[in-house]
Amino acid sequence: MAFLSLNCTFAPTMKKIIYQKYDKSLIGELPRVSFNGRIVVVLSEQEANRAVEYLLSRPILGFDTETRPSFRRGHVNEVALMQVSDERICFLFRLNLIGMLPCVVRLLEDTTVPKVGLSLHDDLMMLHRRGPFKQGWFIDLQDLVGEIGIEDRSLQKLYANIFHERIVKRQQLSNWEAPVLNDKQKSYAATDAWTCIKLYQEVCRLRETGDYEWIAAEEEPAEDAK
Repeated sequence: MAFLSLNCTFAPTMKKIIYQKYDKSLIGELPRVSFNGRIVVVLSEQEANRAVEYLLSRPILGFDTETRPSFRRGHVNEVALMQVSDERICFLFRLNLIGMLPCVVRLLEDTTVPKVGLSLHDDLMMLHRRGPFKQGWFIDLQDLVGEIGIEDRSLQKLYANIFHERIVKRQQLSNWEAPVLNDKQKSYAATDAWTCIKLYQEVCRLRETGDYEWIAAEEEPAEDAK
């Protein structure tokens, strides 16, 4: 059987542009990103048990915490919120109300499901102030992004660099010990946890495929010698 010879050309796939350092002044012009899944506020031990059972059945989790800001020198509040998300549901554990329940400790000590976050040393240190636990399987994005040449370390700059979208940070310094969290607080908390999953998956993909073009930061001009 004869086969037709087709003289076809295919356009090369555009590689993703990533920067050694992303220009923070450009972030305000980017489209906003927010978690559009289900957000569940955990207020009791029964709810916490159900949440942990679900989360530990998932393949990967995003992780973050929030603490009420203190405006008194030398005073630091205890962590008030622990948000843990998969790609569809984010659970907001109100630790200031329910404390370090056994199921919360179980989640933190788990070694079967990776929990991805950013600057996890600070989060885990604050959680240790609430109660003792042995650290389970956690992955810090700050340990990974350097492998593809990124020097940014904030979640907002990393997300803007890799996805060209903007994480809004207005709720960061809000009252995380309020009797009821408002919708903006819940969306902010869930977005921070969920975007850690997306960043991890994309950084791993770029690292494995090399499907990116790296742009070095411009060097600041040296002062003229006098």
